[in-house]
Amino acid sequence: MKDLNTKDMKQKNTIGYVIFMAVVAAIGGILFGYDTAVISGTTSIVKNQFQLTDMMEGWYVGCALIGSIAGVLVAGSLSDYLGRKLTMLISAALFSISAIGCAVCGSFDSLVAFRIIGGVGIGIVSIVSPIYISEVSPAKIRGTLVSLYQLAVTIGFLLAYLMNWVIDSNGSLSVAGNLWTNMWNCEMWRGMLGSETLPALLFFSIIFFIPESPKWLIVNGKLDKASRVLNKIYATSDEVQEEIKVTRESLQGEDKGKWSDLLKPGILLAVLAGSAIAILGQFMGVNAVLYYGPKIFSEAGFDNPMFSTVLVGVVNMVTTILAVFIIDRVGRKQLIYWGVSGMIICLLAIGIYFAWGPALGLGNAFMLTFFLGYVFCCAISISAIVFVLLSEMYPNSVRGRAMSIAGFALWIGTYLIGQLTPVLLGWSQAGTFFLFAVMCVPYMLIMWKVIPETTGKTLEEIEAYWTSRKK
Repeated sequence: MKDLNTKDMKQKNTIGYVIFMAVVAAIGGILFGYDTAVISGTTSIVKNQFQLTDMMEGWYVGCALIGSIAGVLVAGSLSDYLGRKLTMLISAALFSISAIGCAVCGSFDSLVAFRIIGGVGIGIVSIVSPIYISEVSPAKIRGTLVSLYQLAVTIGFLLAYLMNWVIDSNGSLSVAGNLWTNMWNCEMWRGMLGSETLPALLFFSIIFFIPESPKWLIVNGKLDKASRVLNKIYATSDEVQEEIKVTRESLQGEDKGKWSDLLKPGILLAVLAGSAIAILGQFMGVNAVLYYGPKIFSEAGFDNPMFSTVLVGVVNMVTTILAVFIIDRVGRKQLIYWGVSGMIICLLAIGIYFAWGPALGLGNAFMLTFFLGYVFCCAISISAIVFVLLSEMYPNSVRGRAMSIAGFALWIGTYLIGQLTPVLLGWSQAGTFFLFAVMCVPYMLIMWKVIPETTGKTLEEIEAYWTSRKK
């Protein structure tokens, strides 16, 4: 009985430690969300101060995305070569440099340069943090823990909106003085962008308290260090040895991981499938509604579009919390099937509102209901699951490189939808949402026909599924 109680205590301690590691890595998601959302409060001020044309304004908004694309391209190789922990430290350092640089820069060109540096950090952390969490998490709770990253992204969005609101409420465009005074008054964009320094330094500092990924240590032959980490993750030495055994067996006959390995049958299919769901998710309107929510509500005739946008942010965060608790119980694919089906219904309803709303007597309440319904369905399915799937569906030896490709596809999709959404809305508001609904169909087909159910399976079992595929 005493031994049983001791084992139970050890299991509780190990679960607590795993959760701690996951939360630390997930803080990178707060930086991701914060950096993405904070730009919305700065655009008009920066445009006026530097007398930007519409094209230059677009470059100011989109330059961080260029950095993000560069970041995901190097993230996989960096994390495979340097380790997950050191790569996250590099990302946090880039965030810090970007935030401080944006706060004190003296020209528009230098502002753009620091924004690009921050974008590189975003790209890196969007790949490495989910990988790290997936590799330290036991199979039965891996989905829950990896989804903490997406929850952190939504928290980052909310914190950025709140910070922008506080600075904007207390500032004055007519006040000018030294740099510190200007940061919170006539050049409030400095304070908004510079405020990211606090979460960036927090992320940088706390990473030192977590170990390197045991999967990465095993892949790189550092078995003693891997054992020490795994002893903190698993309750018994038998579980530790089994984890080392199955990871090493998955590497038999493989090199440490080369780009050419991604062309092997099965692995190539996994890479293509992961890239497809990453980019298709963007063309289902995921970020379009977050980036352009105020514009959409304004064109729909809402009296207070900013308040409606706040509701979007609240629903997004609350639903993500729900997803964290149910993702490992319901299963990845089931959440996708139900969530995307709901997205299609809501997108069609929004399209009908824009096309025939006045003729059918549909008011703003109809539009808002289905818009928030879309956000709910999206947040509980594809937004919560995309990083979970991408972090767990690739072989140990090439996980970093494979996820870099998928991340590259995701950021290309994000950039394109950011640039195209205003054009699409100008072409046809109804047509835009009908198009988003149509793009849900190939996403569902790929999930149904190609992607396996990964809930409750070890990373090695998922790897075996792909490597057994010959085409």
